[in-house]
Amino acid sequence: MNLQELIVDSIRRSTAEVFTTMLAVDLGEGLFSVENGSPAFNDGVVSFIGVAGLWAGTGSISCSPALACRLCSLMLMADSIAVDEEVLDAVGELTNMVIGGVKTELETHLGPLGLSVPTVVFGRNFKAKSAGTTDWNVVRFQWEGETLLVKLCLAPTEKTGHPSLHPAGSSCALEV
Repeated sequence: MNLQELIVDSIRRSTAEVFTTMLAVDLGEGLFSVENGSPAFNDGVVSFIGVAGLWAGTGSISCSPALACRLCSLMLMADSIAVDEEVLDAVGELTNMVIGGVKTELETHLGPLGLSVPTVVFGRNFKAKSAGTTDWNVVRFQWEGETLLVKLCLAPTEKTGHPSLHPAGSSCALEV
């Protein structure tokens, strides 16, 4: 299995587990794609979290404001009708759980990895980008007429001891 397959399978498993356990929601398998190039303009809620170790990169979850409110309502068992601090915190925690599950699964293949604290952004017509340019592994889930994107890009650091897993030209750009 190559790194891309490991990442996509890990995203699918971790997202399914978190949504089933925490929200009693079945998202289905999710459709995989690769995103590259310049980040597009976005509207909505985006949460991202850094991954560091022998491999480094960024994980991200993004969705519409309506879906963010719905997810927060399910997590807190209280109505959330507008994006506020509770909604942003819920999306950040969801990102921590999903990408944390991916990280744990990938560690058996890539060695120890750490996570940063999630950062959550809400707005319209915005772009965000981190250093580097390359491909994001994206899994797109459809639920209640809305789209939830879970993304991860990873690149080996100089100390990486797994040359067989190095994807060609890997580096990482944060596209939210």
